Amino acid sequence: MRTNRLQLNPSKTEVLWCSSACRQVQHQVPSTPLRIGSTAISPVSPVRDLGVHIDSDLAMRSHVVATVRSSFAALRQIRSVRRSLTPQALLTLVRALVVSKVD
Repeated sequence: MRTNRLQLNPSKTEVLWCSSACRQVQHQVPSTPLRIGSTAISPVSPVRDLGVHIDSDLAMRSHVVATVRSSFAALRQIRSVRRSLTPQALLTLVRALVVSKVD
């Protein structure tokens, strides 16, 4: 990192240890912080990279939960203004705010 003049931002850096779903293997994954230079980064279970939530067992559970949560939040917002919109405008809004998240 030093040769490329890069700096570590500890507040944005996350460490994810991946393992199989087998419980015996998951207990062998270290839970102690990883030292990078003088900074200690603690491992986390789900991480988010480019809008995709990844679990340590690569099951995508946290991504599905986050997508469903944001879709329902958009639907609740749309519900509050649905009487003020034409059916065509309502459909356009649902496609833009909900279907785009699922895609």
